[in-house]
Amino acid sequence: MSTPKTPHLLRFDGEPVELAPVIEAARKLDLRVGWLDLGAPPELQGPLADAANLGVLRAVAVGGGRSVAIKPLRGTPVLRDVLREHFRGCALVMLRGATDLPELARGDAQDEWLVRTGAGERATTAERLAASLRSPKRLG
Repeated sequence: MSTPKTPHLLRFDGEPVELAPVIEAARKLDLRVGWLDLGAPPELQGPLADAANLGVLRAVAVGGGRSVAIKPLRGTPVLRDVLREHFRGCALVMLRGATDLPELARGDAQDEWLVRTGAGERATTAERLAASLRSPKRLG
């Protein structure tokens, strides 16, 4: 079974490092996970920030196994557009700062995760959560 056309979206209010078991379980299944922080981006300095402040279309730095891109936005970001532009191919995108999405939280047990929705919560493990990402059925 392949990755769903649109990624699953879960709110996560913790730090990205806490998601290591979920990300590792997804990677074992060759699934991609993304992280989207809906808060203000960190303050950047240096030539990349200078170029962005001058109004270029995009300011991009690559090297050391990663890339960083700054793109000016006009108006309020549209989640669907952000997902399409930055997270194509992801099975799951974790969002910090979202309010109307199902939430992923740590459970009490060692490898317990809770998916919380308005209808309640269900417990799962990182492996079961990763396996469910292959289904187009929403996690919440």
